[in-house]
This record gives sequence, structure tokens and C-alpha cells, in this order.
Amino acid sequence: MPTEAHARPDRPRRVVVVPGGPVLVDGPVELVGDDGTAVVSDRFVVAVCACRRSKRYPFCDTSHRRRVRTAQSGPDESGNG
Repeated sequence: MPTEAHARPDRPRRVVVVPGGPVLVDGPVELVGDDGTAVVSDRFVVAVCACRRSKRYPFCDTSHRRRVRTAQSGPDESGNG
């Protein structure tokens, strides 16, 4: 439930669509899925998954980012194995 500290009745809630990424929503928010399940986040900005690849869906976990390994970024140069 939004508190007065979070409520901004003087202006609309801000939503930013990130091309190729999540939808950023000024929080707190309640997200309702197509099955009727509700999830609440009290963060000041909430990243909502737009690609449905997230393991934390409906929240974004950056699964939309392509994971490409190049010869320069391989494990041999990092010293991590």
C-alpha cells in the first residue's frame, strides 16, 4: 500500500519504456498478472520485464541482455578459470 511519502497526487506516475529492455515504473506498484496473481513492490523505481525471459517475472532480471562471449572476454584472460 503506498504511503503518503510515496504518493504524488500533484503529478502522474512516470513510466519509461526502455528500448530492448524493461519498463521502468515509479513505485511503489502492484502488478497484476494475466492469471490474476498480484505482486507488490515498494521500491521507488520498479523494472518490469517486457520480454518474458526473466526468472523473476514480472520483474526484470536483465535476461533481455544478450550474453555474447568474445575471444577478448573469455575466461582465460580474466584469471577466473
